[in-house]
Amino acid sequence: MRDLAIRTANREDIPQLLNLMYQYIVDFYKRPKPTEESLKGLIQHLLDNPASGIQFVAEQDGKLLGFATLYFSFSTLQVKKMAILNDLFVIPEARGQKLGEKLFQTCLSYIRENDFAYMTWETAKDNLVAQSLYNKMGGQLSEWLVYEIS
Repeated sequence: MRDLAIRTANREDIPQLLNLMYQYIVDFYKRPKPTEESLKGLIQHLLDNPASGIQFVAEQDGKLLGFATLYFSFSTLQVKKMAILNDLFVIPEARGQKLGEKLFQTCLSYIRENDFAYMTWETAKDNLVAQSLYNKMGGQLSEWLVYEIS
């Protein structure tokens, strides 16, 4: 890929990042479309509050092709910060070019360089493409069970 950059998202990215996140939420996960105000508010929150998390984008020739979002929490057992890789998305037409690997590696480098205890993530049971990527990148199934409640 020519002129590909994986970098931290910034305010100038908001319009394109909104579009990517809509594709991720609505098209890929088939969830209801959030309001522009709420989604833009989430992006701005991360930009304004870097202690909460960070977004990375994959850009080529001025176009955003993918993004990854890390949210930060703490590990009491290791007495360090930990990161949750909540989102990793590459637009369909840019898949197969290792952008997912590059975004994942950027997140992993970030947590290692900043002395985080670990990075955790989850994916849908039927998302075999993502599972293949995570296995390839050295990810291991956790010993912990994930519960949720609404």
